[in-house]
Amino acid sequence: MTDATKKHSIASYKNTLQLHLENYLLILYYMKIRNLFIAVLSVFVGITYAQDTISSIVKSESGNLTPKPHYFRVTSRDSVSKKKTVTEYAVTLVKKSELVTKKGESILPETGDWAISIDASPFLRYLGNFIGSNGANVAPTFNFLSVNQTILGKYYVDPEKAYRLGVRLGFGSNSFTNKVSTVPSVNPIVYVDDVTTTTNFNLGLTAGTEWRKGHGRLQGFYGVEGGFVVGSASMYRDYGNKLAPNNPWSRLYESENGTSFSLGARGFIGVDYFLFPKIAIGGEFGWGAVLRTVGEGHSRSEYWDDVTKSVKTTLSPTGGFTSFSLDSDNLNTVFGPAGSIRLILHF
Repeated sequence: MTDATKKHSIASYKNTLQLHLENYLLILYYMKIRNLFIAVLSVFVGITYAQDTISSIVKSESGNLTPKPHYFRVTSRDSVSKKKTVTEYAVTLVKKSELVTKKGESILPETGDWAISIDASPFLRYLGNFIGSNGANVAPTFNFLSVNQTILGKYYVDPEKAYRLGVRLGFGSNSFTNKVSTVPSVNPIVYVDDVTTTTNFNLGLTAGTEWRKGHGRLQGFYGVEGGFVVGSASMYRDYGNKLAPNNPWSRLYESENGTSFSLGARGFIGVDYFLFPKIAIGGEFGWGAVLRTVGEGHSRSEYWDDVTKSVKTTLSPTGGFTSFSLDSDNLNTVFGPAGSIRLILHF
């Protein structure tokens, strides 16, 4: 083979190789465009499918429509509403996934849930003693949250709004007996009874609304409430030794306090942290006004009158009072202690 022939063969081979390389690169280029087109089309179809699926589920859950067949089409007319529905539903799914246990139990209160609040101090004290290996640890008990023994509860109209209610209705009567010797005394000693009876009545009612806001287990709340408390108390003492010339004393045997009435309204703010599903620990502060009035009462005493040789009674009025406060609430007669640590149980 001559040198000219060799040069021609090498040039021909280079041209052929260059042509094949250009064709290969061209094929790769078109394949890249094709793959990119397929990828974009797949994403578009996937989004369309997801939108139709979620929209049908949302409509089905709301009771408006039954799930409709899925199809790969999005029209410009309802694309905006579908995007909004998809976004809202996605946010809901994210929130639900964060606020449920592995067993699917909801951690936060739901629509229709009830709740009661109790004093958390016995439980915290028990836990602290348990960790500190206190051998004298006593099992915790349910305690009223309020100093006026009011039962406090909530009803959730939706997860972010609840109605609050506090109720107290009570009547009490106690009798105490004290043994005393007779007057004049005898031998052997003979004892008689001094019996003291006390009665009391209390009626209280508070009502309000709270709104909740928060992320995850930490939930803040705020709201307003008002309420009133009515109460009365009396005492009567029956003496075993009657008044006589040999027992000429003056003594109190009856007292009756004036009826008390408290009326209050306040705003409040607080926070709950859900340690377990539907079980939270928290507290709140409030600010508002309380008006309290106590009516006039009276007391009765008896004494021996040497002039008439008989028992006489005297009636003495006791004064009433009125008070008004506008301040941060603390140990007031309507809403109980402010800032107390409370345990809230939802069911």
